Amino acid sequence: MSITANAGFLTTHVLDTARGCPAAGLTIHLYRLEGEARQLLATMQTNADGRTDSPILPAATFTTGQYELVFEAGGYLRDSGQATGDLLFLDEVPIRFGITEADAHYHVPLLLSPFGYSTYRGS
Repeated sequence: MSITANAGFLTTHVLDTARGCPAAGLTIHLYRLEGEARQLLATMQTNADGRTDSPILPAATFTTGQYELVFEAGGYLRDSGQATGDLLFLDEVPIRFGITEADAHYHVPLLLSPFGYSTYRGS
């Protein structure tokens, strides 16, 4: 597979569907996947709007390939008082996806509650 650098970028947005508000203060890790190898590219936290302050993968480093976003849902759910204890139903939420268009905006939102989540390719 060839890697193409271009003008695309990756964003995310986390909404707390149980409370009906943005999920502020949630930690997100972005990895690039190469076979079994995972390379950490970025770690960010969501702001008051549930978004990162800048693209999680900006145009300058955007390339096609396989990626994984890992949302630290457990920490957020504990901090917001929605979950307690050592063993949570949802803790880390990994989402693996492929980027095939080097000049596109990829938006991977997460709709989160203590007992479920949903995602899709947004715009």
